[in-house]
Amino acid sequence: MDASKVVVFLVLFIAATTIPGFHASDPDPLQDLCVAETSKGTKVNGFPCKDDSNITASDFFFAGLANPAAINNSVGSTVTPANVDQIPGLNTLGVSFARVDYSPDGGLNPPHIHPRATEIVFVLDGELDVGFITTANKLISRTIRKGEVFVFPKGLLHFQQNNKDKPASVIAAFNSQLPGTVSVAAALFSSSPAVDDGVLARAFQIGADEVGEIKSKIAPKKK
Repeated sequence: MDASKVVVFLVLFIAATTIPGFHASDPDPLQDLCVAETSKGTKVNGFPCKDDSNITASDFFFAGLANPAAINNSVGSTVTPANVDQIPGLNTLGVSFARVDYSPDGGLNPPHIHPRATEIVFVLDGELDVGFITTANKLISRTIRKGEVFVFPKGLLHFQQNNKDKPASVIAAFNSQLPGTVSVAAALFSSSPAVDDGVLARAFQIGADEVGEIKSKIAPKKK
């Protein structure tokens, strides 16, 4: 290899191994295990590690995705996460799951993003209309059925809806131990402190009364 090619190779190698944008998922672990010690809170970029003497098989097990979840909300879907909060052994491993169950006739997982992960869904039952929107405002969408898979790229707005008359469900996989979720409607209309009504009215080209009506429907009910 001549000198110029060596220089190019070294530049590309250094860039690929040092620039954060080249990393596609959570940072690789530097030890075999780091079971999350959740009682100590989140530190820097993950949880501190539990002492090895306290690790058990339960730290790597979760049975919560086995059955459909109850759906008791206006959008018609329930997400059951299986991330580091439920499975402490996922800490530093850069992967997690979730199950999403949808009601018939319009059950919707509303438009949202995962700021820290790409998502891939596998349809367990039923049929869904799914899609994501690129930064150029292009909608990429299609219908997916039992046994099929669809990918939502990291950080892009996406949704799933069940337009059939039977329940549907998927298993979602993420390349992050804690992918995070920002639901667009909930974030804008039920944040705390609240987004100024004038901002929302101008952004959506609606009146203040309409902003208030939307907030009354989306804001969590106080007990």
